[in-house]
Amino acid sequence: MIPRLRMVGVQKRFGATHALRGVDLEVRPGEIHALIGENGAGKSTLMKVLSGAIRPDEGSIELDGEPFVPSNPLHAREHGVAMMYQELTLAPHLSVEENILLGESRRCGDFAGFLNSRRRRELAQQALAVLQHESLPLDAPVYTRSIAEQQIVEIARVLIAEPRLLIMDEPTSSLTQVDTENLFTILGRLRARGVSIIYISHFLEECRRLCDRFTVLRDGRTVSSGEMGTVELPEIIRHMVGREIREIYPRKPHTVGKSVLEVRNLSGSVKPRRVSFTLRAGEIFGIAGLIGAGRTETVRTCFGLDRLADGQVLVMGRESTHADPYRRLREGIGLVSENRKEEGLLLQRSIADNLTLTRLGPFSKCGLISGGKQRDATRRWIERLSIRAADAMQHVHELSGGNQQKVAVARLLHHDAKILLLDEPTRGIDVGSKAQIYEWIGELAAEGRSILFVSSYVAELLGICDTIGVMHRGVLTEVRPAAQWDEHSIVTAAVGQIEATAA
Repeated sequence: MIPRLRMVGVQKRFGATHALRGVDLEVRPGEIHALIGENGAGKSTLMKVLSGAIRPDEGSIELDGEPFVPSNPLHAREHGVAMMYQELTLAPHLSVEENILLGESRRCGDFAGFLNSRRRRELAQQALAVLQHESLPLDAPVYTRSIAEQQIVEIARVLIAEPRLLIMDEPTSSLTQVDTENLFTILGRLRARGVSIIYISHFLEECRRLCDRFTVLRDGRTVSSGEMGTVELPEIIRHMVGREIREIYPRKPHTVGKSVLEVRNLSGSVKPRRVSFTLRAGEIFGIAGLIGAGRTETVRTCFGLDRLADGQVLVMGRESTHADPYRRLREGIGLVSENRKEEGLLLQRSIADNLTLTRLGPFSKCGLISGGKQRDATRRWIERLSIRAADAMQHVHELSGGNQQKVAVARLLHHDAKILLLDEPTRGIDVGSKAQIYEWIGELAAEGRSILFVSSYVAELLGICDTIGVMHRGVLTEVRPAAQWDEHSIVTAAVGQIEATAA
């Protein structure tokens, strides 16, 4: 059988950085192939080569037995290679429909500059119906939709192209379990039609369940490949990180104390709706729910980013309802946003600037900042969090998505926040780094710090949280000790069907 894709000896340098060091990859027709590796291993760079976004320095590519040298992403797309990037590539001020159909004028039947509006609407509706998101408003500007909904738009745009080779980079990182299941069903149908899929994910359980074969990259090299059904996850992890990871969800002994953040009947402009909960010292409090349930809105309203319409917020027992983010920072509350690209980080500034932004006091004197002290502090965080970077002054936009997320987490640790509001903090982070972050969260809880942890990944909520609440349509419907939940009961509550407390 002629492989759908064969890449041999692919190399790529960016200045002194040797991103790809002779990578080999083979994908068969009609298979889902897992491309696995830590952040910075070279996965995204390799896929950018394949999709025409960058040119390799050395190596060869064959597509269905023919030499393939894509000159740009449009060229690759015309030859049946479509790419969905980890970081969203939408045009925020265009509508949902316009984003789905960007670059598809020929498929839409547009002619001589005139748009075929009826055909465009039909295609957009069909794409969203496949993803079971028909209710997503086609005329709404994309920037008005949640990150999870934007990811649905991104997936719909890729499916419109009807590719023969589909590359998906972290497609479920912002999806709930229900939407992930829908996506898996769609990918199964594509596989049955002979479409080849390269599936990049840090959720190894997903890869094990979904994929036929796998290839592992480490430090820009191919280190392992084979049939997914013949290998255990610990072996894949060992190939990824070059060492054993004994526990994915390490538990640190910690004591839960008195209330530090109390929310009473909190309501926003639309969501949340009369949400109440208590976060205690040393507690890891998880919030689950579907896309649009109001999880992010709850965190943003608590932090003062979104307008509070009604309700009350108490911090350390003191009234603090109407507060802006500046006051929350002074109260020792820090936020990691789910949208690191647009509001979580200053992408054009250095790691040092991003990491120390909210706490410059240790480096300033008479209004002047000591760059040397700032860089020294940043280097310590880079080392502690294993951030892959050239140095403290490297611009954040040059880092991989996972390393960008580590910088966002490091800023809260540098700020010495006592209450951490973490909205999808492990999104786009590899399994080794996730284990590190889980361990740090446990250590912070052991120090008496409090963590509000929003996640679409039910397994990690069950693995690290003391308490879990589930949101449904803007309402926090259920709050229980984590031991009284399982994946089924959480999903059941998230879709609005409350079960009896699990044994």
